[in-house]
This record gives sequence, C-alpha cells and structure tokens, in this order.
Amino acid sequence: MTTSIHAHRRSSAGPGQQTHDLSVRAADPATDAGFLTSWLTDPASHYWEMLETTVEKTSGYLAEIIADDAQDAWIISERGEPIAYAETYDPARILLTDVFDAEPGDLGMHLLIAPAPSEAGARKSGLTSAVMRRVVDLCVDELGARRVVVEPDSRNEAIARKNREVGFRFLREVDLPGKVASLSILDADNAGRPVPADPAPHLGPEDMEPAQRHVVAKAIQEFNHEHLIESTRVAEGLWQTAAPDGSVYRYRAEVLRLNHWVIDEESLVRLDAATSTPLPLDAQEFIAQIHEQLGIPDKLLGTYLEELASTLASAAFKNHRGGPSSRQLARGRRDGDIAADFQQVESAMTEGHPCFVATNGRIGFGLEDFRNYAPEAGNRFHYVWVAALKEHAVLEVSESSTPEEHWADELSEETRDRFTERLNALGLNPADYVWIPVHPWQFQHRVAISFAPDIAARRLVVLGESEDRYQPQQSIRTAFNRDHPERSYIKTALSIQNMGFLRGLSPAYMRATPAINDWVADLVRGDSRLQAANFDVLREHASVGYTGDAYHHSETKSDQQKMLAALWRESPLDKLAEGERIITMASLLHRDPHGRPVVAELIEASGLDAFTWIREYLEAYLIPVLHCLEAHDLAFMPHGENLILRVREGRVTGAFMKDIGEEAAIIGDRELPEEISRMRHVIDDAEAAQLIFTDVFGGVLRHLVGILHGEGILDQDSFWRVVREVIDAYRAEGLPRRRALDLDVPGYPHSCLNRLQLRNTLEMVDLQDASGSLIYTGTLQNPIANG
Repeated sequence: MTTSIHAHRRSSAGPGQQTHDLSVRAADPATDAGFLTSWLTDPASHYWEMLETTVEKTSGYLAEIIADDAQDAWIISERGEPIAYAETYDPARILLTDVFDAEPGDLGMHLLIAPAPSEAGARKSGLTSAVMRRVVDLCVDELGARRVVVEPDSRNEAIARKNREVGFRFLREVDLPGKVASLSILDADNAGRPVPADPAPHLGPEDMEPAQRHVVAKAIQEFNHEHLIESTRVAEGLWQTAAPDGSVYRYRAEVLRLNHWVIDEESLVRLDAATSTPLPLDAQEFIAQIHEQLGIPDKLLGTYLEELASTLASAAFKNHRGGPSSRQLARGRRDGDIAADFQQVESAMTEGHPCFVATNGRIGFGLEDFRNYAPEAGNRFHYVWVAALKEHAVLEVSESSTPEEHWADELSEETRDRFTERLNALGLNPADYVWIPVHPWQFQHRVAISFAPDIAARRLVVLGESEDRYQPQQSIRTAFNRDHPERSYIKTALSIQNMGFLRGLSPAYMRATPAINDWVADLVRGDSRLQAANFDVLREHASVGYTGDAYHHSETKSDQQKMLAALWRESPLDKLAEGERIITMASLLHRDPHGRPVVAELIEASGLDAFTWIREYLEAYLIPVLHCLEAHDLAFMPHGENLILRVREGRVTGAFMKDIGEEAAIIGDRELPEEISRMRHVIDDAEAAQLIFTDVFGGVLRHLVGILHGEGILDQDSFWRVVREVIDAYRAEGLPRRRALDLDVPGYPHSCLNRLQLRNTLEMVDLQDASGSLIYTGTLQNPIANG
C-alpha cells in the first residue's frame, strides 16, 4: 500500500460553510500515538472499541498497520493541526475477506474524526463533511481506488448519513468481529455525489434487467421440462420459443436426461420475428401472453403475475446487494463463528425452490416488510409475544422436557419476569395464561386486527417484544436466534400469499407436533445405519396454538384458523462435531453474481474428484431418505431448503432433516401411537418409489447435474452412474426392509410442480389429499435404469 503521500487540498464548501485547508500524511507512531489515544478513549469514539487503549498500545497498533503491506494509516490535518485519522486497507485480505466479494481496485476505509472541542461552537461548520470528502479523494485520486468500501456499525446513523453525502450506497448488513456492520460501497465515478433518497434503490434497470433475464430463462426451462410449451431447434445447440405477439425467444441450450433444459442465460434474446429487432425481456408479458396455454385460470392470472412481480423484485434486490462469492460461501468464515457463517449462506441464496418459476410471491409484504423480514435482506427482528388463556391454548412440549424447562431454555429470566409482571399489572393471574411468539408482521396486519375482540376481552394479552433478535430463513415463516444461536428456531404463522399457499400455521396440527417429532427422532437416532451416515433430524420440540377466537367456533374451515400458532425447532449448532460447519442444501444449486456455482467451489476445496465428492454427498442425503422409506415407511419432504448439510473442509459429512411435523409421513400400515396417527398416509410401492423419482431426482438432482454437466465438472452419464452405484452399494448391505422400492423401472410418471401452481396459485395442493392433487404428464426415462 502507498504510504508516501503528503498532499494538501482545499475542500470545497456549500453556501454558508467555511472552506477547510486539509492535508494528509502517513501516520507516525512516535508523534501521533499521544493525541490519537486521547481521541480513541473519548466516549464519542466508542464504535472503534478502543476506549481502554493506552499510548503504548496505540503506538503498537499503528506500528502493526504500517508494517502490513495490506493496510495504511493516515493523519488528516487542517493547517497543521491533526483533526482526523483514517485507515485504508485491502478488503480482499483484511476484515472483509469472508463477507465481501472484493474486486481488483477495491479499497477499504475507516475514519475517525477528532472529538468535538468542549467549547460551544468551537468546531467549524461542515468540518466532518469536508474530512469525508478529503479522505474519499485520497482513496480515489491518490491511491487509485476504483471502489471504496466501508463497514460502519449498523447502529451508527451519523456516519451512515455522512457516507451517503459523499456517494456511498448501502449494500447489506454483515457480521464482523464485535459488530453488525452496514456494508456500503462508493464507485469512483460517483465520488462526491450524494446518494439521493430512494426507498427502493434496487428497482432500477441495471438490477431488473438481469432479474428479467433469469426469470424468463427459468420459465422457458421449466415450462419446456413440463411440456407446457414446445421450443424448436434452430441449429445445433440453438433453440427458440415463439410467443403469440410475433416475437421469438432465442437461446443456446442443452437438453439433458429427465428433459432438463440447461439454458445459457447470457445467450437469451427476444426478437421481433419479422424484423429481428431486439425486444426487452419481460417475464410478466411472456406469461400473460401464453397464460391459456399454461392453464392459468383467467380469475387467477393477476395473482400469479403479482407473485411473479414480487419474484422479480426479490431477484433485483439480490442483484443490487451483491453477496459473498461462491468461493467464500464454500470456504466458510475463518473467524470460527459457525452461526454467522451458517446465516451468511442462508441469506445469500438467490433461488429458493429450483423447480418453480414464481418462488418469492410474498403477497402482503410492503417495501419495509421486505427489507425487515425477507431472508435475502439478512436483517434481524424481535418477536412480539402475546399471552393466551390456557383454556384456549395449550403448550405442548417434548417428552424429554417440561413447560418450565422450555421457558427457561428459550427466554431469559428478565423477559419471563417482565411478561409475568405485565399480567399482574392488569390484575390477571399469570398461571392462567400461556405465551405465544408472533411474527411482527403477523401482529401488525393480522393479530391486532383480526383478533381485536380477543385482545379486548383479555383472552389474549399483548406482552411486548422479547430481547432476542432473529433472522428469517429461506423458509420464510422460520427464524434463527442470532443472539443465542443455541436456542431454538421459532416458526410462526405468517399470513402472506407465497408459492401457492397462504402461509398460516394450524393450531390443530401443532398439538401433535412434539409427539410426532419425538417419535421420528427416536426412530432416526435409534437406527444404526442412519447414525453411520451422520443423519439426524431437528426436532420441533414444543408448540402452541390459539383456538379461542370466533373463527374456531365455526365448523367451516378458514385461513383465519391458521393465524396464531408457533413451534420451536432444535438448533443444529450443539450437534456439530469438531471442525464441522453447516450449510443449507439449497446452496449446492446457488451461483454467485459472477455465475460461479457453490458446488464447484466445495468440490475444489475438498481436494476430491467430482465423482467421489458426489458419492459422499449422496451417501449423506439420498441413502438416508431411501433407507427411511424402505426400512421404516417414513417419508420426508427432502427438498433443498429442508436439508442442512454438515461440511468439513468442503466435504459433506452428514445431514439434518427439518420440517417434520407438517411434512413427514408414515406411508405404510405400521402401528402408530394414536396421538400421532395423522402421520399415516398409506401409499403403494409404485407411489413410494415416485417420492424418490420426483422429490430427489427431479426436485434436486436434475438441477445439480445440470450445473455439473454445464460447467464441465462431471458429465451427466457419470453423475447418474454414481447415483446408481450408491444405491446398489446400499442394497448390497442386505438390511431388513419393510418394502423394496423398484428404482430400476425404465420410466416413471412425470409429476409437474409448476402445473400445480399455475392451476391454482391460491392453494395448489389439497393438504388433506396431497397425492390426489398431483398432476402427471407423460413419462420420464429413468436415468439410473439398468440397460
């Protein structure tokens, strides 16, 4: 880093402000440690977290920075009087190495302004702004930065305002040692230009165009896969899709097994068929034109287009905020913060469910709700708590716990005392009530309105917020405790329309949830084959739901009956072995802003060849799912968001399955305790095999092989060969089975997921008859069939 600069510059000032003759020089421990120590120990400098420093420590601190070729220290003076201290650093090597995808020409910066003089009015007007502009000039004009990066504490609103004044735009919050930081960036071309107030900075053409490109490409890919549209080959590897308006979509693609289309998004263009004039890509226009062909009822077209608009907005936001590189996500944080590492992966995801086109509907969220509660925003929130009369709400807990132990584990003593005091202050008996966490959106938009009579009658009592902060997960109703990661996830009702369902939570289902989870956990943890695979479940060990409202007094089923319920799910953190970290399985299908897939980086980090890496992954994922089906008649919903992978040095070492209470099922006639009998959904062997073909092969593996094959990492023939070999090796173990699934059939019915959502975007599956709701179209050739 350059340390020889000694430059003067007269800072420009606005009307009525003074000009400032500012100079910059390299810091010198011998001459600067004294006054810098007095600055750092001033209470106004508390964000630097050096309030206890001494002159000796400060001198050593400066010496370390100066000796490091990745960072520099600077003193800013006005007419020879030191007034500020700045640090510049290489963000690829210092501080941001795990959270920011630094590019050549990026420069990090810290700034400390000398504390204001004690005399009133002694500080010159505009001094802080002038110093900010001078330091930006140093970074851009004198050190040659193409982009400048800052990461102030997210609570420091004053510095955030100053950053915006000189051109910094906020990207996202990131976890750094000792703070949650507001990662912000300044492009050299915009240096000195204030960032205008914009409530939706992601809704610009530069971020929306790639979002449109991605969603249109995905629509063409998945609609071709489900035979909803028919594309034609123009030349080798070149395809086109005609639209009713006379335009054509042209792109390069390869069609793999399972009729999986791998489209080169960058090659996608829309052309006027008559003139070959380029036309803009517009996902909503494309869908609207072919909606009859897609089978969307006229009365639901607007709803689907709205979900699509929200999906586009989410994709544009992800483009705007950037994100860690796939290499950083695969490598993991090197500071040992497993929780922050896990949540960085969770919030970085760009795709969600890979089969569906409209994946981020969230109808009901406003712009502030999106920023506060969407998983890609990565923010934290506090749950609102209500107390419900026990005659209308029962806390169910695991057989290994008690209600008292549950509350002691999940809430601090201070919070429990505060909730109790609130009830006492109202003249109510705390023993008559049970506590329920409520998502803040749900409280504002549903509970405080739809349950107003219950609150007024004290059947429900608003207790206020708890102190723990939670981060939303990809499964948007669920949140992870960021302040106490060892505490449970919380999953609550969230009555927004998203991906074909209103995301409520049934109190009736909650009653049996802990018992179901205990039973499944005992089965899984008592099975030596599953333990050998390092496979476990995350129990939903407590639940509560309110039924004292008018909606439950009616025998008519309604969405309002699913508005107030919650469950607690085990955290995986205390179940990890030394050296293990965790990532959502959805990350295997994730690409970073440069198009590099996480799975490629994991394979490279592991030191294994791709064939061996995939074998280990399948042994941790596919075999436990298959074993549970065959040995126990136990079916999970094994999509990417429901699996958390254990990883060590890039290799998959095991997995956790979650979302047990609502989605696990017993598919055979085995004996069950009466309290969990609702789990039983008996199906025949062919339909049981279809769970592997549809949920694993079609829902996960076809997308994974598309990435590996397209990137030249592992061709599709080799991929499906290793799938076959892993299944054969498992079968060769000769383990007892309740049923033997025929996975060697030449073909199987093609279950189409988008057709479900397109048919009824409000309720795409009848949860009382999920099997009967499915739509099959034609037959897919089995990619692992022998011969």
